[in-house]
Amino acid sequence: MSLLVYGINHHTAPIGIREKLVFDETQLPNALQNLIAHNTVNEAVILSTCNRTEIYTDTTQTHIILEWLMQEKLFGSGNLSQYCYQLDDIHAVRHMMRVASGLDSMILGEPQILGQMKQAYFIAQHAGAVGTLLSQVFPAIFFASKLVRTETDIGAHPVTLAYAITQLSKKIYTQPENQRILFIGAGETIELIAQYFYNLGVKNITIANRTLEKSERIAKTVGAKSIRIQDIPAQLKETDIVISATASQLPLIGKGLIESTLRQRQTPLLLIDLAVPRDIEPEVAALNHVHLYNIDDLQKILGDNLNNRQEAAKRAEIMIEAEANQFHRKMRVFHARHVITEYRDRLEKIRQIEQEKALRQLQQGHNPSLVLEQFGHHLINKIMHHPTIKLREAASEEQCDLFQNIKAFFELE
Repeated sequence: MSLLVYGINHHTAPIGIREKLVFDETQLPNALQNLIAHNTVNEAVILSTCNRTEIYTDTTQTHIILEWLMQEKLFGSGNLSQYCYQLDDIHAVRHMMRVASGLDSMILGEPQILGQMKQAYFIAQHAGAVGTLLSQVFPAIFFASKLVRTETDIGAHPVTLAYAITQLSKKIYTQPENQRILFIGAGETIELIAQYFYNLGVKNITIANRTLEKSERIAKTVGAKSIRIQDIPAQLKETDIVISATASQLPLIGKGLIESTLRQRQTPLLLIDLAVPRDIEPEVAALNHVHLYNIDDLQKILGDNLNNRQEAAKRAEIMIEAEANQFHRKMRVFHARHVITEYRDRLEKIRQIEQEKALRQLQQGHNPSLVLEQFGHHLINKIMHHPTIKLREAASEEQCDLFQNIKAFFELE
């Protein structure tokens, strides 16, 4: 098994680096095709979220992955490798199981990552980038994640983004449920957080998106109004909390826009930027009466409520270790079967060649007993030819362990 995980995440790289390596879903098929076009890469899946970009592949050439990643995202001359990590074989399997189970997430145990990983695998399948190895790896990853989430409390206790945002808003507003909230974007993250605030009793909700169709779908479920992205400047005058999570490659809210908004209001403005790349220019944080938080800031809010999940995580780690070892054993058996089949095919070719020789001799009237005896000798000599050469080489290099293994393998005295 030559499984490789190569990537960056919130543990190894700041948001400024991570946002440069984000792949939008629409970019993934072409990116995958460019990657597997390399001679040493046959399969690949790309997982890209706000907290990580990871490549799962069957190569051992990590420099190929690094060069491809820098070229694909136009990273420039910076030293990207200092932020990257690489894991192979069972270490890669263990890592993938931890990721899918939420054990490696910024918010321990968060469930969205499993869906994101399944979607990444689905896209790679449809792009023709999944082969024999990854088609065995990912079902095992999903099974382990389901086991962890079913048999532990890793998903219990509120440590979601919505919970963290609520805690932040309580520091600024005495009654967050009475504030006017503007959501920017219409993806799963916005949908979940909007539903959370709606359940808290927030009545004044607005959802802005490039296409009204998507935002209106969410708006209907939370009693909100829907506006277009270009209507955000006017809406900001009537907004207390902004929560943004889009896939835009450029900021949607700049310092100038917020300065203009502040001239027309006296109340504080809470800005939550969950996007990578960021939707709100970081310079906005320097303005008075503005509280700007990005996705890295939210982890600090969640620290107090992680103890229970951390206890569940300890049990989950044990389960993942067992599942990773079991899958690794399965892959060793699979590899052994492949080697056995390959060796048997080679011997079969030798047998066919020698058998054809013997049949020709019999047709020419040669003595059957002599032909049969020669057939046996030639067959043994051909089968033993390459192993004999390797054994002699091993003897000259004093590879005693090899001889002991052969004696045990063939049950020789």
